[in-house]
Amino acid sequence: MVKRLGDGLMAVFAHPSDAVQGALEGSRALEGLEVGGHSPRLRAGVHVGKPRRLGGDYFGVDVNVAARVAAAAGPGEVLVSDVAMQHLDGAALELKRRYRFKGKGAPKDLKVYAAEAAESPPRDEGDACPNRSSRECTDWVLGS
Repeated sequence: MVKRLGDGLMAVFAHPSDAVQGALEGSRALEGLEVGGHSPRLRAGVHVGKPRRLGGDYFGVDVNVAARVAAAAGPGEVLVSDVAMQHLDGAALELKRRYRFKGKGAPKDLKVYAAEAAESPPRDEGDACPNRSSRECTDWVLGS
């Protein structure tokens, strides 16, 4: 976690899949919780870029884009930019394109997707990637 921002926070992860998984788990953890008649819901945005680190904080266009993606998410929703989506395992997530996204200061051609955990179909142990193309079976590793 980098910092708290009112009732929200900013966090940096080593890999986009860790960020999406953390957001989905956090959202699931809040399901059914009620506090004083209010049911809090998490909304999150995930974007990949090269922010500038200054002390314990991060700055730059990519930080602003991530904030705009998060702000566009609805209650209980995790949005992922198309840049981040390129680094995710499509078999582990269901990604649905959000066609109405406009974020102040975000690139006009930026696309966002709502992420949900995919149902796990039974896997044939004899095949490393049953019923999936080789692109969907690629493991993504990011270097810094």
